[in-house]
Amino acid sequence: MIPASITIQNNELPDEPGVYFYYDVQGKLLYIGKATSLKRRVSSYFIKAHDRRIAEMVSRIARIAYQTTPTVIEALVLEANQIKMHQPKYNILEQDDRSFLYLVITKESYPRPQLWRGHELHVLGINPFRKELSAQARKKFLAVYGPYVNGRALRQALDMIRPMIPWSDCEPPKKGEKTRPCFSASIGQCPGVCSGTITSQDYRQIIRQLMWFFEGKKGQILRAWRRKMREASMAQEYETAAKYRNQLFALEHIKDIALIQREDREVIPQAEIGGIDLRGRIEAYDISNISGTSAVGSMVVFEDGKPRKDQYRKFKIKTVAGANDVGMLEEVLYRRLARARRCPHAWPLPVLMVIDGGEGQVRGAQRALSEAGFKIPVLGIAKGLDRKQDRLVYDRTDKKLLAIAERGKLLFQRARDEAHRFAVRYHRTLRKLGSGLES
Repeated sequence: MIPASITIQNNELPDEPGVYFYYDVQGKLLYIGKATSLKRRVSSYFIKAHDRRIAEMVSRIARIAYQTTPTVIEALVLEANQIKMHQPKYNILEQDDRSFLYLVITKESYPRPQLWRGHELHVLGINPFRKELSAQARKKFLAVYGPYVNGRALRQALDMIRPMIPWSDCEPPKKGEKTRPCFSASIGQCPGVCSGTITSQDYRQIIRQLMWFFEGKKGQILRAWRRKMREASMAQEYETAAKYRNQLFALEHIKDIALIQREDREVIPQAEIGGIDLRGRIEAYDISNISGTSAVGSMVVFEDGKPRKDQYRKFKIKTVAGANDVGMLEEVLYRRLARARRCPHAWPLPVLMVIDGGEGQVRGAQRALSEAGFKIPVLGIAKGLDRKQDRLVYDRTDKKLLAIAERGKLLFQRARDEAHRFAVRYHRTLRKLGSGLES
């Protein structure tokens, strides 16, 4: 029950998605938040116990305002833009807080959306809290959006709109080079940057639409698509007109209710400190060979507990001969980690590595990580007669792994099984064709 002493906009809170604003008696903005249901979310602040910081904020609330949005994803965008504009005390406890996530659009011939942490921007001398891009930022980025407190929700939002606004994170082919379309292109989520089938000018129009979306200008995108649909129809280009019709319908009816439901159940959830988030990026590895021949390695990625097939990678073993699974695994990890150094945003590091194997494979993975200068938790799965008898292999002095090992066992088994399937499939392809794509 919200105290009667608190003034509420229109005297009631709607059961709709949107963004809410808390003010104190002086009219100072205290906090900005988002919700799938403004009514349920705001009410939860007054019926649950809170930590000291949140209890202090709730005690100061004198007025509640809100702005409804057609969808939850638009609430996510509006919240970030409003936090950047107003920087309320209880959203931004310190002006130089560097843990928040930002969506940046790179300044390239084929711009790419990337996720950067605040501290990464600070290293470049960029203050992400500035309302306008500095001269330093404009040299590297077309735009910087955020802060986004919930990185999981931001990643989900990007995944949701990618089928409608198919951006790319690929490098364009060099002049005269012939390349195959990436996985995202095969499912309509990359417009062909990887294979050179879209010009820089046409691609920048797509990126402009992505920027409009994160500026809260969905209506501008819809108007542009309606115009293009009419133009295509008048030119009797019915396939193109149908494409815009489908995009319009998808963007107007986006199914995003689960985007921030977890936040609705937790009042301003605190980020895990020193722990492993099972919703984060988990990579699983496997080696497939027959007596060392046609040896390959696989890397699969799970995020939010689900496979991210566009992030899968396969490796043809180059330096290890004979039946040496541990050596092959180390080669795969050396190459994967080298790519993380060269292209940290295309090859982000995981919160955990899952290895198909026992003590030998785990030690090999730890050795590769140590020599590459990375510290990432490693967990192996030694096969039993069935899944119930699978044994988890890890450093039991590591309190983070102890805390999540059994709790995440089913997820780790799924990732291991997927890595095995992917490796075996690639191995069979190489044996059949005698050649293969290398990563």
